[in-house]
Amino acid sequence: MDGRIHSLESFGTVDGPGTRFVVFVQGCPMRCKYCHNPDTWSMNGGQMMSVDYILEQYHRNEAFYRNGGGLTVTGGEPLMQMDFLIELYGKCKEQGIHTCLDTSGIAFNPDNSGMMLKFDRLMPLVDLVMLDIKHIDPEHHLELCQQPNENILKFCRYLDKKGVPMWIRHVIVPGITDDDKYLYDLGYFIGQFTNLKALDALPYHTMGETKYEKLGIEYPLKGVPAMDKGILLDKKAKIIEGIKARRAEMKDSSTN
Repeated sequence: MDGRIHSLESFGTVDGPGTRFVVFVQGCPMRCKYCHNPDTWSMNGGQMMSVDYILEQYHRNEAFYRNGGGLTVTGGEPLMQMDFLIELYGKCKEQGIHTCLDTSGIAFNPDNSGMMLKFDRLMPLVDLVMLDIKHIDPEHHLELCQQPNENILKFCRYLDKKGVPMWIRHVIVPGITDDDKYLYDLGYFIGQFTNLKALDALPYHTMGETKYEKLGIEYPLKGVPAMDKGILLDKKAKIIEGIKARRAEMKDSSTN
């Protein structure tokens, strides 16, 4: 089976545990204001690559991925190409390759029975989901991404039910996603899940601005400064505060 692919990266170090072979798929329905890969938005761009070709490229440098690494599919939005993912990850599992899915969760829809059958087929093939929650507040999420977050949050519950390990990623953007209340609320929400394995608070940067210029697209956050990494730890601590509060409540309720 072929997938619509934007690019391949042989030595990814921020796309899951260890050194990883990274597949960037083409196509995404989200329009996040801070997106630094607008060239991946189009559903018709990129180039077609077969599952076998991608695995051939993986095996060229396989020795680098054996010590805790593996293969990550990111984007774009991987879940827009479910059949391709199922075949790719299925063959990865047959070959003992650790699989990571880096996603926004936007394609999850519990009301679509056909899609849920595909999710149920895919999840046993995924060793780790890196889920990027853009904003915990529904209205702010819609403003930031032009998409609702209701099903994304339901995806968290689904992953927990399925026992799929989950890393949460959250980009901290000055004046947009750095409000302490919402950071705490995010932590409080994800603190309920037993499959939560890690939290990445990522600093907003402006490196994508040049891509917008080259593509002739107006950059939505022009003038917004990069996130001060000195403040970042305080913002992450606020999320962790929410996580701890939720877990303390759950512990108290279980003992009463």
